[in-house]
Amino acid sequence: MPLCVHSSLSKAVLSTFVFLFDLSALVFAWAGGFLLRFNFDVPANFSLALWWGLVVLLPVHALACRFAGLYRGIWLFASLPDLKRVLRAVGLSTAAVFLFFVFFRHEQQLVPRSLLVLYPMLLVLYMGGGRAAYRMWKEHRLYGGLIAQGKPVVIVGAGRGGAMLARELERSADWRVVALVDDDRSKWGRELSGNRIYGGINSLPDVLASVKASHVILAMPSAAAEACRKATNLAVEAGAHVFTVPGLEDVMSGRVAISSIRPVAIEDLLGREPVWIDSRHVAAMIAGKTVLVTGAGGSIGSELCRQVARFGPARLVLFEQSEFALYTVEQWFGVHAPEVELIPLAGDVKDAARLDEVFAAHRPQSVFHAAAYKHVPLMEVGNAWQAVRNNVMGTLTVAECAIRFGAERFVLISTDKAVNPTNVMGATKRLAEMVCEALHRQGGATQFEMVRFGNVLGSTGSVIPKFQAQIARGGPVTVTHPEITRYFMSIPEAAQLVLQAAAMGQGGEIFVLDMGEPVRIVDLARKMIQLSGYAEGEIRIEFSGLRPGEKLYEELLADAEETRETPHPKLRIARARAVDNDFLANLRPWFAEACQSDAQVREALMRWVAEYQPAPNIS
Repeated sequence: MPLCVHSSLSKAVLSTFVFLFDLSALVFAWAGGFLLRFNFDVPANFSLALWWGLVVLLPVHALACRFAGLYRGIWLFASLPDLKRVLRAVGLSTAAVFLFFVFFRHEQQLVPRSLLVLYPMLLVLYMGGGRAAYRMWKEHRLYGGLIAQGKPVVIVGAGRGGAMLARELERSADWRVVALVDDDRSKWGRELSGNRIYGGINSLPDVLASVKASHVILAMPSAAAEACRKATNLAVEAGAHVFTVPGLEDVMSGRVAISSIRPVAIEDLLGREPVWIDSRHVAAMIAGKTVLVTGAGGSIGSELCRQVARFGPARLVLFEQSEFALYTVEQWFGVHAPEVELIPLAGDVKDAARLDEVFAAHRPQSVFHAAAYKHVPLMEVGNAWQAVRNNVMGTLTVAECAIRFGAERFVLISTDKAVNPTNVMGATKRLAEMVCEALHRQGGATQFEMVRFGNVLGSTGSVIPKFQAQIARGGPVTVTHPEITRYFMSIPEAAQLVLQAAAMGQGGEIFVLDMGEPVRIVDLARKMIQLSGYAEGEIRIEFSGLRPGEKLYEELLADAEETRETPHPKLRIARARAVDNDFLANLRPWFAEACQSDAQVREALMRWVAEYQPAPNIS
């Protein structure tokens, strides 16, 4: 017999069984109501109503069950919606009983009034209880053995996320929930899905020891990063492996399941409070318009493209030098956002002819300039002139195209390394800011904004992927200096704040993002080693010395700069040193010169950027 035919027959048999079960529920409730009313001794004058009631109510109840949609649910997964259907069917049946009561009520009452209460109570008990009992029996049969084999785990968080996780793990062969902890005192001593909530997060080491568990799952998707750090530190110190679950927003949107458990990453512990943006103003800037992103295949550029796509641009033009990076981001949109009109274009920001061709063909209203050489040591030795050409001349070339073809706004992605720069990369980014300031002072229809932020978590060439690779090889993990610190921000947060800054800018502003507190890189390395399941003694940390052009401490503001607040708590506006009126006229001839040595470039940068002081480790 074909499999599909066999399956259809099985479903038909099961459906018939469930239907007969619900009809028997009516007999149980109707006869049971009479028996309870008369203490199991029904008087003869009520017997006629009992039997006629069954004859009349059976077809009514059958129709009520069909109408309520009782047979659309699967008994194995009987839940609240199924209970609602049961209540709907019971309500219809009870209405029929009331009519029967009225019909048979003449001179002598043949239907007890108490039956109007007893009947629906017994019907709900029989129909709902039967489904619940079947689900419990089936789940025990299917998953009971598997649960017993799972690794004991303690869930941190007894809120909505913890409840969803505990329910899903009931069917997991990998995990067995043995306890929960939560800082909400009102939950202590209570149970969630049959598992006790022992106490607060501070009790986590003791709970792990008492239940003999060595795995912890953080189910606090909406909690502050500090709470996650605290729980992780306690768990790691107790020798446990720590995992986390996706955010509730992702779960509710259907992008991931609550059971998509993964090891806690350093990004989770360095995480920041969720970013809000003024969607109305950002949408007004983007919706129905053409947006061009340079460096669209990079870490920031690709995330900017994804964030821009949320607001419904008419076209999204991707401009990228790397063929592979361009292909990668194009493929992502093909899978995740195929509705976006994407125009992937290969090109170099220094190529004026190519840029003219692109701007003439697509006329972008907004330009986000993320293309740059950003690796500090690489740009410091042997590549200084290329950093100038790409970061400064490239910015000028794209910006002038934006002006010439009537773009509404030009947004430069800058960096904290432009503040009191000690390296070529930082000096060139500060010079690029000055180029945009000078173009803004010339007036015109195009408004210019600049946005500065620090390191982004997981970006290309950043320290976190490097540490991950070193840990995977068994170490050592190399840190340049024991006191070196950096600001960190997530890539989505940075991209969202860039859009917010662009939407609120009036022209000529340097927006500075709130980067939070700086993080010591050696502490970051230690935490990553611990999260990987190693003790610091197993994977050692080595100090290699500061690299060419590298600072111990990054700054977001120059000494001479002042800031003013904006309506957004994570954005401030810096007031930088004004550029001379003849700045651009004097700068242009420099780009036309032949390739210069690193020393010549540094000497020239010190003339253009007064704040630039090469680091002493540069020869």
